[in-house]
Order: sequence, then C-alpha cells, then structure tokens
Amino acid sequence: MNKYFLDSYAMIEIAKGNEKYKKYLHEETFTSVFNLYELYYALIRDYNEEIAKEFFFQFKKRILQIKDEHIFDASKFKLKNKKICFSYTDCIGYLIALNYGIKFLTGDKEFEFLDHVEFVKK
Repeated sequence: MNKYFLDSYAMIEIAKGNEKYKKYLHEETFTSVFNLYELYYALIRDYNEEIAKEFFFQFKKRILQIKDEHIFDASKFKLKNKKICFSYTDCIGYLIALNYGIKFLTGDKEFEFLDHVEFVKK
C-alpha cells in the first residue's frame, strides 16, 4: 500500500468524485488541519454545509500533527521559491509529506515537476 499526503486540491477533487483520484481512496492517506480548513471552505462555497461537514469528518481522521520543524522548513521553502505562488498551506503540506517520506498528491501545476509529488491533472 502506498502512502500519500492529500493536499486541498486532491481532497476537493475526491469530494467532487473525480475518477482520476478514486484509486487513492484505497491507499493510506494523510493531510493537515490547514488543508482540511481549505477543503471545508471550498465545499461550503461550492456546495453546502452538509456536504462540507461530511467530507470534513471523512478526512479529519487522516490529520498529521504539525511539528515546529515543519513550520521552519515550510517557511524556508516558501522563501526559497518566492517567485512561485505557493500558498502557505501548500508549503507546509509539501514539507510535512517530505518529512514523513510520503508522496504529496496534488493537481496544482506549481508542484508538477517537484520531487516526491504525485501529480494528477483534472
């Protein structure tokens, strides 16, 4: 079984039922509280609170604890890549994935060619 860190993009696509992301439902997956926040916001914006809560609780059990080092490393990564529009949430998620040695699952084009990324287009 493979392990993946689900960024907000990936969780939103899963919630929308995107077929390209279905196979990851059978893998061991993780996320962060920040990504969960972005998921909830996107789903109440695009759907409704009931659907947002359904997926919030589905993914909540996959949250990895954020350590001080993740924040330090994510800040350095964002600063080093300041010409690229990485969000704070994306940076911390990517660095958590690197720290745990798991693939960062996303469809965000900024990550397409980075190491340790599983890039899935819509």
